[in-house]
Amino acid sequence: MSAPNSDAKAALDVTTLAVNTLKMLAVDAVEAAQSGHPGSPMGQADIAYVMWTQFLRHWPADPVWPGRDRFVLSCGHGSMLLYGLLHLTGYPLPLEELKRFRQWGSLTPGHPEVGHTVGVETTTGPLGQGVGNAVGLALAAKMAAARYDTAAQTIITGRIFGICSDGDLMEGVASEAASLAGHLGLGNLNLVYDDNHITIEGDTALAFTEDVAARFAAYGWHVQRIDGHDHAAIALALAAAVAETARPSLVLARTHIANGAPHAHDTAEAHGAPLGAAEVAATKDALGWPRTPTFFVPEEVRAHWRASAERNRPDYEAWQATFGAWRAANPALAQAWDDATAKRLPKDLEARLVASVAGQADATRVLGSKVLQEAAKLAPWLVGGSADLDPSTKTAIKGAGSVEKGAYGGRVFHFGIREHGMGAILNGLALDGRFTPMGSTFLVFADYMRPPIRLAALMRKQVIYVFTHDSIFLGEDGPTHQPIETLWALRIIPGVEVWRPADATETAIAWAAALRRTDGPSALALSRQKLPALPRPADSAADQAAVARGGYVLVEDATAAFTIVATGSEVGLAVEAGALLAAGGRTARIVSMPCVERFLAQDAAWRDKVLPPGKPVVTLEAGRTAAWGAVTEARPSLHLGIDRFGASAPLKDLQQHFGFTAEQVAGRIRDWNTEHWVRRERRPQGAPARGNLPRGK
Repeated sequence: MSAPNSDAKAALDVTTLAVNTLKMLAVDAVEAAQSGHPGSPMGQADIAYVMWTQFLRHWPADPVWPGRDRFVLSCGHGSMLLYGLLHLTGYPLPLEELKRFRQWGSLTPGHPEVGHTVGVETTTGPLGQGVGNAVGLALAAKMAAARYDTAAQTIITGRIFGICSDGDLMEGVASEAASLAGHLGLGNLNLVYDDNHITIEGDTALAFTEDVAARFAAYGWHVQRIDGHDHAAIALALAAAVAETARPSLVLARTHIANGAPHAHDTAEAHGAPLGAAEVAATKDALGWPRTPTFFVPEEVRAHWRASAERNRPDYEAWQATFGAWRAANPALAQAWDDATAKRLPKDLEARLVASVAGQADATRVLGSKVLQEAAKLAPWLVGGSADLDPSTKTAIKGAGSVEKGAYGGRVFHFGIREHGMGAILNGLALDGRFTPMGSTFLVFADYMRPPIRLAALMRKQVIYVFTHDSIFLGEDGPTHQPIETLWALRIIPGVEVWRPADATETAIAWAAALRRTDGPSALALSRQKLPALPRPADSAADQAAVARGGYVLVEDATAAFTIVATGSEVGLAVEAGALLAAGGRTARIVSMPCVERFLAQDAAWRDKVLPPGKPVVTLEAGRTAAWGAVTEARPSLHLGIDRFGASAPLKDLQQHFGFTAEQVAGRIRDWNTEHWVRRERRPQGAPARGNLPRGK
């Protein structure tokens, strides 16, 4: 590139070159991969340039600097915009990685992944989730400020910036999260809406003609409209957004997808496909860009982008000095900061949680609430709430105060009836790193928040879900509220641990496991109905350690011909049925398996000790049966459960009609056990029996 003739011309030229470099890196990467989304990065390049060079406080040499601003690209399909920004500003993302866009083992996957690429703050792609994450990050910053800032030192300085798309704002999760952000007055949240009027099918007018500005104003947001390619307008809008500290801000930026491409400009085709060789050449010609080499970065542009990051050095160094002074002046707060960041827990956590409910028999939701109160004392960074269900889920931290607009020092959230938004916001709170977030609803409504649960697992973030009313035995509310498939729907998500405890000890250990597990989400499925106390050694460390392995022998009998495996409310039922069988001369071992995933992760020796190879197994759980074969493997097996929807009736009627009484379970096992040993030649060895309980009507 030729040298400009004046300082003004130099500024103009380097700005244009810097924006065009972002565009062409995206174009070349998508073209090389023959896969990706070039249009969005080209349309958003002007917004990103102004945001990153004038407003975003970040420091590539210390990507996790606690005082940094966070940038969320909610429309993660435009990932090459973010990769270009990270490369140009000096993050450890070399040009070779941009050339390997979307290839096996590269640092530039199709959608941004936190923990995979340095500088990426969250995993985005499923539209709307990034908006919810941004709300969670903004809320976390407000809460951290209430806890750690002092009159003398302000150490929570980070703001949240983001870019979202039409698709993000069409998804309901964004609406739920944005509504709560407005209610809470999250003035540290600044989103730019890339209003390019294009989706995959064509013009957004096909399905999206609402007044977005009016909607967000009604949510309580500060709203502005600008030309998204006018740098002066972008800068003024962002300055006004940052200055507005009482409300979150949305800047509606009218942009053009594939901006700069002569024929792809404003076309739906530019959204999700390479421009093609001819259009790439035409675009480079139109922008005065060399056709070769590809992935061209002019030296003056590289220097310009690095200088834009360097402008943050004074802020970075001043923050470090302030943080040092704060630590020296506030040792107790500094210790709390360190403990929260490291998630330090007492060595005797399990014993203390068990002690909080020792000897008690009740619904596990009630026991869980008692354990939660003790857990909250031992982990002050544990925060959470419910989707308007605390009277039922019993998940409020007592005496901790609510998180409210202008008062963010509490620990209890009121998410309202917004499960999907709650899930995405919880992920944002976890991404902040200073809190362990918890959210609660009925188990059947976990389906409303399945996408963020999946993302929490993908991101390996510690989020705790407390799901109550865990089976058909919640009773009269009927099949709309009675989960029969939800436990396995959660268990099959890689990286999620699902705990369904059967008594006080298991409930306490489930909470301890969730608190100790910092590399993924945990779900606790708790009962509405009261459960009996189980036969176990009182206050036994060995017993607690066995429970923590996810599956263990509750009742051992060396003479038993088979094993009954049960979870949650059905463990007590298994014990009763086992006693009836023993009275008839057929003894059974009873195994409780509160966490299938934790049990399957144990070594073979433990698994074989709990479920001896070749020994017949009966599984008992008030839910779908088919997946239990993954636990019993080749062992002769009978799976007792429910493979139809429930019904509206009192608990005892449901137990009777669906075959969940001790007499009925014992009878089914007795019949199968006789068939298995007397007539097993009629069924191939290891084939599971058809063992669903009566279907009812």
